[in-house]
Amino acid sequence: MKDITRDNCKETPGQLVPVVDFNKCEAKGPCIEECPYNVFEMQTIAKEDHKKLGFLGKLKTRAHGNKKAYVVKPEQCHSCGICVITCPEKAIKLKKVS
Repeated sequence: MKDITRDNCKETPGQLVPVVDFNKCEAKGPCIEECPYNVFEMQTIAKEDHKKLGFLGKLKTRAHGNKKAYVVKPEQCHSCGICVITCPEKAIKLKKVS
């Protein structure tokens, strides 16, 4: 696997955006702490997002204080993948902007 560090965050912003799988996210926060561009923010899950969760996702969400990591500045993402690597639940993927 490629070594990913802050030095790798040199891509042009906005090429890829992080997408969080709320069924997997347990609001532990390393994506927020490690992202050098402040792309994420911990928030209470929105009602419309909560409705889309599966049974286990709803249980996890409740157990973790109804919080989720939200992508609040996708245009700031430099595609370095630090968030993907640091997420203990493997809940983040980088997707190409369409």
